[in-house]
Amino acid sequence: MDILAPASLDRAAMAARYRANRLRTAQLFAMIAPDAYEDAPIPLRHPFVFYDGHIPTFAFVTLVRDALGRPSIDPEFEKLFNRGIDPRDAGAAAAHKRAAWPSRETVHRFTDACDAAIFDAYAHATLDDPSNPRLLHAEAAWNVLEHEEMHHETLTYIVHRLAREKQRGPRGEHRDAAPPPRAPIAIPAGSATLGARRGAIPFGWDNEFDEHVVAVNAFGVDAYDVTNGDYLAFVRDGGPVPINWFERDGAWMLRGVFEDLPLPLSWPVYATQEQAAAFARWSGGRLMTEAEYHRAAYGTPGGEERLQPWGDAAPDPAQHGNFGWRRFDPEPAGSSPRGASAFGVHDLVGNGWEWTATPFAPFDGFAPMASYPLYSNDFFDGMHYVIKGASPVTASTLVRRSLRNWFYYDYSYVYATFRRAYD
Repeated sequence: MDILAPASLDRAAMAARYRANRLRTAQLFAMIAPDAYEDAPIPLRHPFVFYDGHIPTFAFVTLVRDALGRPSIDPEFEKLFNRGIDPRDAGAAAAHKRAAWPSRETVHRFTDACDAAIFDAYAHATLDDPSNPRLLHAEAAWNVLEHEEMHHETLTYIVHRLAREKQRGPRGEHRDAAPPPRAPIAIPAGSATLGARRGAIPFGWDNEFDEHVVAVNAFGVDAYDVTNGDYLAFVRDGGPVPINWFERDGAWMLRGVFEDLPLPLSWPVYATQEQAAAFARWSGGRLMTEAEYHRAAYGTPGGEERLQPWGDAAPDPAQHGNFGWRRFDPEPAGSSPRGASAFGVHDLVGNGWEWTATPFAPFDGFAPMASYPLYSNDFFDGMHYVIKGASPVTASTLVRRSLRNWFYYDYSYVYATFRRAYD
């Protein structure tokens, strides 16, 4: 099934997207105090300085050095900043600690040179070269654009955990209004198309291929994500507390991205996959599988499938959901009714990624991508689970049906929620 016919290569548009990405990165770094540059608010991640160097370094190494075969700028920095970490625990993360990092000025001298080389490549280089696997269908040129957009979300997770006195982010306006009660929605048996067909989209990560159709049995699903209010009953019964919840003067509070709020009961709860599965069992349900998510999100009562839950229109955060930087925090469940699926399921894209019960694994036909062969391979370990959809800080350009994201089952910091399915 075609998702989107490949577009002709638009160098100016790619350069503009890269420039916009670099601007958003700079804006995120402006949200931390200067003395937080070497802080690591999430122990399982590098400090901010690494990401300041990593994003343009990865772009230079991937596109300019390795794909186009041009000379290095600084081999030592290219090695230092090229790849991040995903350690299993704090002990493993400790092995990646450094005694010292380059100064901000030194990092920026290097990354400015990386950016200049990238812009030169977008302007003049052969970006689509069938004889070079890294450049086939301009893979490396697309790769570096989506890579930075993904890191904007990672950076937001880290800024979120930074000490309040070191944050420089904006305050938001917040609502807490529960959606009307709705019984679970019956999804009839049918088929779901997962993945993408090679050549049908301008770019996809290796784990998105190959396209295949899965038969899905009938099931029921909640119209809305599980909210903080729903989950609060679980906590009061002894369930695990989400990482961004805390108590103050006997009342539950939520650590928002830039401010602390009385727990908004109508917002979707952000939880680990392990916590989500435990709540679902406790409340008489289970998590959807990846195929069931696709059926609920993109299927229709008539049997045809849509490009997006709302239809075939391009993702628009103004009407389709809380994604694309509409805001930093969630909003009440069901706040974007125009983004509901054909079956009437809300917020399948936006307001939080959706945990599934499906371990992250390759599809039949999987082959590591030439421009980033380690992108997926290291995570096919049975401990990472697929999440689908989008969070408030997921770029609109990443909202496509075949995109798959994944995290450890007990990773606390991702903006992922869930809803219950029923047999």
